[in-house]
Amino acid sequence: MKARRAFDIHIFKLANGNHDYQFEISDSFFELFENEIFSKGKLNANVSLQKSDSMIQMDFSIEGSIELACDRSLDLFDQQISFENKMIFKYGEEEKELSEDVMVILKDTQTINIADLLFEFIGLQIPMKKLHPRFQDDDDQNEEGAMVYTSNQDDTADEQQEEDVDPRWAALKGLQSKK
Repeated sequence: MKARRAFDIHIFKLANGNHDYQFEISDSFFELFENEIFSKGKLNANVSLQKSDSMIQMDFSIEGSIELACDRSLDLFDQQISFENKMIFKYGEEEKELSEDVMVILKDTQTINIADLLFEFIGLQIPMKKLHPRFQDDDDQNEEGAMVYTSNQDDTADEQQEEDVDPRWAALKGLQSKK
């Protein structure tokens, strides 16, 4: 759990105002989480924290690369990511999550550990289709409207299928049309 403590931000005695933090995210960070999609990477996270009497706002700026397996070839490659995100912590009577970017924390909370937030933010940046860069050009051409599969059957096959409907189902279709 020592590795997790590296992502603690001590807020209890923190003065109101702006505070900046920097965190390095490496393979040891990803070992804290059980995940099959990504487990290696090298990123830098800059966190700008604005504390007031009623809330804490954290602005995250994260950039670097994570290692992914290509969906097509299973080859490993580094996916570059760069993004910004925001999280707001409000003080309240009980800890709870109000929305995806607003959480309620207790007034006497000593520290906020941002490891889970960083992992979640990084996970949201992974593309649905993970393609090695050597396949990117091929994939872009397919998405421009090129037809991948065609059939030589003509429209008469659809008409033939409608004629071959079981007579019991045809009777039910007749009931629906009478309404």
